[in-house]
Amino acid sequence: MEPARGGITVRTAGRHAPPSRLPHRERACSPPTAEFYCERFEFPVVRWRQSAVKTGNTCDVEEEEDEEKQQWRRPERRVKEDRQFWMQGSRPVVEVVRLGLVSYQEALRLQQVYVNRHRAGPAHALLLCEHPPVFTTGIRHKPYPAAMLDRLRLLGADVQRTNRGGLITFHGPGQLVCYPVLNLSDFKKSVRWYVCELEKTIISACRRFGIEASTSPHTGVWVGDNKICAIGIHCGRYVTSHGLALNCNTDMSWFGHIVPCGIEGKGVTSLSAELQRDVSVEETIPHLLDAFRDQFNCQLTDGQTPETDQDTAQHHQRRD
Repeated sequence: MEPARGGITVRTAGRHAPPSRLPHRERACSPPTAEFYCERFEFPVVRWRQSAVKTGNTCDVEEEEDEEKQQWRRPERRVKEDRQFWMQGSRPVVEVVRLGLVSYQEALRLQQVYVNRHRAGPAHALLLCEHPPVFTTGIRHKPYPAAMLDRLRLLGADVQRTNRGGLITFHGPGQLVCYPVLNLSDFKKSVRWYVCELEKTIISACRRFGIEASTSPHTGVWVGDNKICAIGIHCGRYVTSHGLALNCNTDMSWFGHIVPCGIEGKGVTSLSAELQRDVSVEETIPHLLDAFRDQFNCQLTDGQTPETDQDTAQHHQRRD
């Protein structure tokens, strides 16, 4: 028995101790697994590399971590972090960052900034924005014909190829775009679960407006045969980027130039079209945040809006 930092007593099972002869709290685990028992809180804390997912008073183990990213930490540090986790509660904190109207390229850059923050520890963020008119394509399709993309550019919209899932779609003013940058290790290490939770979040937000939305065999959220919210994500080492786009009072004529998300025979709709009144992005944001907080069982905090490249350029112009 070894005293750990913070007055927590730690019992470490011996590597070669016979499991059948040890009590549950000291039962040996295969190396490099270690089982710690915290006397102060009276619960077992099991760690397997960095892939344990906390649920209640135990940890469910999923062996899905990239082998190249295995990192071992000192037992004392792990116990200290577990103690902090249980003192603070199990609800992750997510920073809400309002970007306003921002170019698609700049939104990609800012997402990467927040993705990189996860290297130093949990840094969950929810980036909210609108984009100037832009058509984006995903990775589920070979490159679209150059003539088609040129035709879209002549309409006055930008065209961007991305590393998200899905096919071609449109983003523009009047559409609430939400980019969650989360480490799923603090939620549930399942991409399928994550996409389903995003869909449930939008369904809940629509319900707050009195709109009955649902899922379908196709990804996204639908009102009848019309898609009201597109979802396309990227996930690397369980850190998410890209996200969802909810039509509020979007100019729907832009969608007429493409087959949205590559789904033939389906339409698109918006909150404004369904309610027959103007529903702005600003009116929608509080409902989306409430639904996200409830669905992901997290705490939301207001974050500072980072300086964009456009802000930096304007600052230099003023100085000149």
